[in-house]
Amino acid sequence: MTVRRIVPNVQSDAPRETADFYGLLGFVEVMNLGWITTLASPDNPTAQISIMREDKSAPVVPDLSVEVDDVDATYAAALASGAEIVHPLTDEDWGVRRFFVRAPDGRVVNVLTHR
Repeated sequence: MTVRRIVPNVQSDAPRETADFYGLLGFVEVMNLGWITTLASPDNPTAQISIMREDKSAPVVPDLSVEVDDVDATYAAALASGAEIVHPLTDEDWGVRRFFVRAPDGRVVNVLTHR
């Protein structure tokens, strides 16, 4: 398995103001689906942060997202380990295949790949 990028997810009741704040640090908007906005560094596009009020199809806002090259193999490994699956492996209508798993520290990780 190869990790392609890691993105912290910030839950905010004021997503526009939060995005504006991170804009002060040089981030620019690269994706906006209405319920999630992703900002990236113009000079290093894999340096990203996502801001969301809630997740469109999952029960919680994940703490971070990890994009991998083989989400199915990662899901199988998570299941085999006995880790708590918070959101099952799902093909989402916005072009990702993903699942959520809870880390031992309690944080929820969104593991995904783009389809």
